[in-house]
Amino acid sequence: MTLTQLRTFLAVADTGSVHAAARQMFVTQSAVSAALNALQKSLGLQLLERDGRGLRLTRAGEVYADHARTALGLLDQARTAAAAETDPERGELRIAALTTAGEQILPGVLASFREQHPHVGVRLEVGNREHVRRLLERHQVDLVLGGRPEPGREVEVLATRPHELIVVANTPGPGTPAWLSAQTWLLREPGSGTRAITESFLAQLELDPPPRTLTLGSNTAVIESAVSGLGVTLVSKDAVTRHLTEGHLTEIPTPATPLPRDWHLTTNPGPQPPTTALFTHHLTTTAHFTTP
Repeated sequence: MTLTQLRTFLAVADTGSVHAAARQMFVTQSAVSAALNALQKSLGLQLLERDGRGLRLTRAGEVYADHARTALGLLDQARTAAAAETDPERGELRIAALTTAGEQILPGVLASFREQHPHVGVRLEVGNREHVRRLLERHQVDLVLGGRPEPGREVEVLATRPHELIVVANTPGPGTPAWLSAQTWLLREPGSGTRAITESFLAQLELDPPPRTLTLGSNTAVIESAVSGLGVTLVSKDAVTRHLTEGHLTEIPTPATPLPRDWHLTTNPGPQPPTTALFTHHLTTTAHFTTP
């Protein structure tokens, strides 16, 4: 088993075909096939099976892929930690963020961080709650900026900052149960923390009849749809400050909002790379975050 074989296997698992994996890795299809065959032979397991014109993971392949991603993430973490130990100013910051935090909070923070630490590399991933959770669990990132950690998850909270969830629309409304029930509610995709909170919020209001919903694939799409008048949504005030100031959106008063929440900067338990400490210090001194 080699690292090339592991990376090739994961590329096929992610793309679903030898052809797509070869294009992604800039190698020939025969090289991909040879790596897959060698890996499966060394393990004595069938990791992939035919699925129409492509390939899909077997049950054994699904388990192996999950562990392989974690193993490669740990090796990458070891490399960046060792480099940062020699010189923290030339390390790499590996961070993931929920969509709102990645779009509204981190750009300015990262820009000022790079001004103070110009030689630090930055790798940023932005996605929904499930995506960033998996990245941290597999050690593919060192930090996550998101909401409250899920119960039972073993993570260390490095810093927090309060924020509020509010209901917004492009025109004023009374925010009464009857009015809220008559609106179309704009939701994020399944797996999004904001969607889960919105569904819980609507259930708490016990609206009758239940309102219509429209699912959209990104935070930006939800906000722009609200600006265009397609519906109302529950959203972090951090994400719509400019729209509220410019009058494109209006905060709708409701019996249950604003909902107080906190942003959390979390990491896996254990020793942290020096570059991670540099960023945590920067976040707490420039972006109103506080340490526990």
